[in-house]
Amino acid sequence: MPFKQIVGKLELPSSWVKTLFLILLSAFFVNVGVDHFVNPEFYLAIMPGYLPLHSEAVYISGFFEILGGISVLIPRLRAAAGWGLVALLIAVFPANIHMAINTDLFPDISPTLLYIRLVLQFIFIYWAYAVTRPSR
Repeated sequence: MPFKQIVGKLELPSSWVKTLFLILLSAFFVNVGVDHFVNPEFYLAIMPGYLPLHSEAVYISGFFEILGGISVLIPRLRAAAGWGLVALLIAVFPANIHMAINTDLFPDISPTLLYIRLVLQFIFIYWAYAVTRPSR
């Protein structure tokens, strides 16, 4: 199947606000995904001990953040990418909980900020869902 058939015409939403938030979502996830490869030590440090395959999980989640960030800009892939990012955000939530309840392990980060991260996760989930829904 030719690449153009898969990707289709690069169309952005009709609303400039939704377009802006879509581009910001893409940039955010590509940036954070790349950071998993550049700064894996941070992500390894926040992994709860009960989860297996720490290094693998860091690199796999980084890969899917990059893939999702790029795919939200491709109309044919946008909805699936949105759901994928929502699933990814839910999957990594245990790391945020681990940080919030083990503040002593992260002395360089304010405990308040660690709890704010928990709330932000729900905002990110809504953001990924809302901007990848088909326009009416």
